Amino acid sequence: MLKKVIWLFGLSGAGKSTIAQHISQLLSQKNITYVLLDGDEIRNTVNSDLGFSTDDRRENIRRSSEMAKLLSQQGIKCICSFITPTKELRDIVRKRLGNNVILFFIDTPIEECIKRDVKGLYKKAINQEVKNFTGISAAFEQPENENDVVRITTTGKTPDECAKEILDYILNKTCSNL
Repeated sequence: MLKKVIWLFGLSGAGKSTIAQHISQLLSQKNITYVLLDGDEIRNTVNSDLGFSTDDRRENIRRSSEMAKLLSQQGIKCICSFITPTKELRDIVRKRLGNNVILFFIDTPIEECIKRDVKGLYKKAINQEVKNFTGISAAFEQPENENDVVRITTTGKTPDECAKEILDYILNKTCSNL
């Protein structure tokens, strides 16, 4: 059965939002409607009152996973793209969404993320102008012992190839027919 929520996580600049857009396009071609919940957009709107402290990150993921849960309960499938840097935060997603979520780690080396830094945030974080920046001054925990996480390596692949890999995984491993 197709999971109702596809949760993409990884470092800033890993390609989560871009891959989510490509997944959305591929699903649209199959006449399947998904709602995109993007971390930057959610932080600039619904969660604009939150910062980047540990507590605020936890609340951001809690609220976002609750939004995905509410949508999925109405039969609306979601593609979520959030950094979700720690196992604790991914456990919040799992607790809220249960069997309705599949987590994909968008595995991009930090050096590549720094190269892609269109917003200049890594540079600011390295120069200590931005505090609590994931991968620099705040932790990002690799999902080493999380058996339910699917690792999507982006090195040498286009966002479209990564999106197709995710959809192929969903179709082949979860025995779904979209």
